[in-house]
Amino acid sequence: MTLAINFPDIVAEVTAASDRYEDALVHNRTEVLDELFWDSPHTLRYGDSGNQYGHAEIRAFRAAQPPQGMKRALLRTVITTYGTDFATVNLEFRREGSTRTGRQSQTWMRTAQGWRVVAAHVSLLG
Repeated sequence: MTLAINFPDIVAEVTAASDRYEDALVHNRTEVLDELFWDSPHTLRYGDSGNQYGHAEIRAFRAAQPPQGMKRALLRTVITTYGTDFATVNLEFRREGSTRTGRQSQTWMRTAQGWRVVAAHVSLLG
C-alpha cells in the first residue's frame, strides 16, 4: 500500500486548522479550542501541567487556565499529511518573556465536522 503524503490541498486545510488553533490558544478563545478537539472519550492531551483523557477533561482543563501569558512565538512548524484524512502538526515555540523552548505535537483527523485534534502533547525543554 502506498500512502499519499502531503497533497498540497490537504496540507493547506490542516495549516488553516492549525493556524486557527494557534490564534485561539494565544487569545484564550476556549470555545474554539473546545471545538477543535475531537469530541470523544478517546481524545487525549498530555502536558506539563497534567494529562487529560477525553474531551470533557480537556474542556475542563482549558476552562481552568488563566487567560494571560499565552502569547508565544512559533520557531518551527512541521505539518505532514497522510492520505486525505490524517495529519500531524509538530512545532517548537517560545512563550513571551521566557527563554525556554516548548514543543507541541498534535495528531489531526478529518471528521464530519472538519479537522479535529485527536491527540496532543505539550512539553518544555530544560
